[in-house]
Amino acid sequence: MTEETTIPSARKTELLEAAYRYALEHGLARLSLRPLATAIGSSPRVLVFLFGNKDGLTRAVLARARADELAILNHVQNSGDPEAIGLATAVKRLWGWLAAAEHQQLLKLWAETYATSLVEPDGVWGGFAAATVRDWLTVLAECQPPQERASAQGTARRTLALAVLRGALLDLLATGDRDRVTAAVHHQLGVFQDGAAAPSVAGMDDGNRPCSPGRGSASPWTGRTGDPSPRSIDA
Repeated sequence: MTEETTIPSARKTELLEAAYRYALEHGLARLSLRPLATAIGSSPRVLVFLFGNKDGLTRAVLARARADELAILNHVQNSGDPEAIGLATAVKRLWGWLAAAEHQQLLKLWAETYATSLVEPDGVWGGFAAATVRDWLTVLAECQPPQERASAQGTARRTLALAVLRGALLDLLATGDRDRVTAAVHHQLGVFQDGAAAPSVAGMDDGNRPCSPGRGSASPWTGRTGDPSPRSIDA
């Protein structure tokens, strides 16, 4: 009986987690099975048996990375607030997580995958960029009050919120200037605060009310209340 036929699914999960950690450190674009297998204590033959080929392994790692991304978003969405937290609070909480130094490896992998998805739309990376945009917009919509969520202006506002977060993240990854970029994000939050004037979408009379931050609510990350520093996830 060969090694391949006796490998349980737990071993596949173990190797996937190890491959994911390897990708966080080394990236995916130049992934090669032999050095990967050596680094994680396996063999190319076993990896091919479990994942089909290098593309199959890459897809599995991408799915694993997306699972981490969705977990982040779900923490913000399911914060325990009785009402929608509003875009301002959502952006502050998300940026606090994105700006944390310990998450930079994951976010570099996300940026690499996002960019590769755009230039290789028919390859193994295809669809990743569009899927992550849908994921983030869905969660940001859930953070909006229902009336705003369903309006054209609400769609524009959450699209702007995503653009602010994504642009700031790329700047931070490129420069490492956390203080400058965080200050810019917090400056832009005025667009999403109560009473902030927002341009109407042409031809639409949406009558929506601005997002209302969940003041005094407990952070989904730490359980603390109050107004933490800009670098904290529950900022």
